[in-house]
Amino acid sequence: MKKKTSFKKRKVLFVLLGSLFVLSLSAWITGCKDDHGYPDVDGLSPVLTLTSDDIQTAAGRSITIEGVISDKDGISAIKLECPELNLDKTIDVIEIYEKPLETYELNYKFNMKRDEIRESFTIKVTVFDVGNRSVSQDMHVTMDGDFENPIFTLSPDKNVTVLIKSETKFNLRFSISDDRALDYLTIEIPGIEGFEPLRLDAKGENKFEFMQKIILPNKAQEYNVTVTATDKSGKQSIVKSVISVSEMPDFEKMYLADVATTEELNNDVFGVPMRIERTRAYQYKANYYCQKAGTEIFFLPQKSDFSPICFGLDPEDNSKLTDDPESAKPIVLEQANIYYEITFDTRKSTYNIKTYSIAEAIDPIPHKYGSTNLDTWGDGGSWLQEFYFGYMTSKPSQVQRFTQDNTNSHLFYLEEPLPLEAGTQMNFVIHNWHSDNWWNYCTWRVDNSTDPEIFGYYGKEAKYTNPAWTKPDHVGDNWAKPTVNVTGNYKLIFDAHLERAKLVRVTK
Repeated sequence: MKKKTSFKKRKVLFVLLGSLFVLSLSAWITGCKDDHGYPDVDGLSPVLTLTSDDIQTAAGRSITIEGVISDKDGISAIKLECPELNLDKTIDVIEIYEKPLETYELNYKFNMKRDEIRESFTIKVTVFDVGNRSVSQDMHVTMDGDFENPIFTLSPDKNVTVLIKSETKFNLRFSISDDRALDYLTIEIPGIEGFEPLRLDAKGENKFEFMQKIILPNKAQEYNVTVTATDKSGKQSIVKSVISVSEMPDFEKMYLADVATTEELNNDVFGVPMRIERTRAYQYKANYYCQKAGTEIFFLPQKSDFSPICFGLDPEDNSKLTDDPESAKPIVLEQANIYYEITFDTRKSTYNIKTYSIAEAIDPIPHKYGSTNLDTWGDGGSWLQEFYFGYMTSKPSQVQRFTQDNTNSHLFYLEEPLPLEAGTQMNFVIHNWHSDNWWNYCTWRVDNSTDPEIFGYYGKEAKYTNPAWTKPDHVGDNWAKPTVNVTGNYKLIFDAHLERAKLVRVTK
């Protein structure tokens, strides 16, 4: 007779068998997962498809590493490597999305150094899945890309006046640069007898200069000038100008030039030469701060050149002005750290000069620059904790504060130059700083956004500004939006008394 197994022993046996089953199942599951605890689906490596494995770029520009990645097990990370570019970037997909992804659209932007001199690079793109399986692909980057149109660094103004003389002539002059290589240029001036359209070979150079004297008929007439520059990649830039041949006109605009060369006239984004005031027909008034004794100035009705008209001292009679750029002598300002006021009549060729001190000059600034604890509302309280203003591209809490000149309290500038790329359209005003962001308490706007010449005090109210400042508002709510032609570092200088600013390229 068999001995029956006790209930207690059967219970122990069932527990042991159950434990073994759980352990076996756990071991089986563990064997089908990676180190992160995610199960394998197909156990295959990721699939990486780059949008392009060969990219052209240039120093100072950006590249975008793009592609599509897929993996049924789950993408865990993407690594981008290029030691020569100091690129060592890991995109941790699981950390970003809190889980692995089956598909991922790679889109990573990388900025090339402005001073980069290497000609090519290889960027290694590696993708990992949750099973630590990986796939890699190389992307070749070359620095020979052509992205910019040719740039006219010097060209005639849109409207140019040529005065009728015994020999009526126009010096057509322009300079062109290209980030790569120029191919050819064409010049067309219909209607001038003896002037045939020109095609000039630039021979693959990245700079080209041209100057030719053109004799015009001695009669009132207009001529259309078209200059087209084409680079080796087929990109083009076109400059058009209207030449008006006439007797002395009543110019709506006049400018003061305190530089010596045509290159310096065109070395700015705006402000050089400086716009002056037309007071009545043929009469003008120039207010100017002279920082250096012996500063030489001329007056120009065109902005880009000293020709075809330049008002300066008549070499045969210094009490008179001449309009001839070949014979005009500069007006010399003998005193430093003082304001000059020069009035002149272009029809009578007369002029007059007087001076006034920095203390006599006024501006609309409502408080001492850099002062604190201001009783803004005149009620014994204090709201604006400190008073500064400067270059503003977004909001007052991010104003780049001006430095006030030690000698002239009306003169301000940015301490550090602005690095600007060719083709960039700027967007800024001069505005008070404030921690609470928007408050148009003290602000200057411009007469013309794309071509600013006057920085007028905007939206003033008597209780907020200097009561002695009686100039009317003569600008609208216009932000300055000029386009930069040449890449470089630019110095911003602002005179609150003159309501003029200039942004000039510097070499340091």
